[in-house]
Amino acid sequence: MTTELSLTVSRHLPFAPERVFDAWLDPETMRKFLVPGPGMTVPEATSDPRVGGRFRVVMQAPDMDECWPHEGEYLLIDRANRLRFTWVSGYTQDNSEVTLDLKPKGTGTDITLTHIRFPNQESRDNHEGGWTMILAALETAL
Repeated sequence: MTTELSLTVSRHLPFAPERVFDAWLDPETMRKFLVPGPGMTVPEATSDPRVGGRFRVVMQAPDMDECWPHEGEYLLIDRANRLRFTWVSGYTQDNSEVTLDLKPKGTGTDITLTHIRFPNQESRDNHEGGWTMILAALETAL
């Protein structure tokens, strides 16, 4: 079933927009912050940062052998302003998309993440919590 459920989370980060933006395209940095829960790790992250390029992020919970792959395609790359990509996992729809909007504010950046198209309300709510933790981890990683 396809739904138009969406979510938006925002955060102010004390770093320049270029630094915040570039973190989303660098596999080593992605491994540090794409953790949607306490104790989670990212044992694998790859990125081909160009429109039409793909990324892969594998998340792993503590004390578990099971991993959760997340993949997508870069749809728009407007450095330091906007990044849009598909987000495919076992908990989303095939046409799920994430958009990051960055706005300079003072010496930092306001980042707004919008994720659209979820199979159900539970998936949407779980992703809202995950993305909120990811934005917090991004600040720590930078």
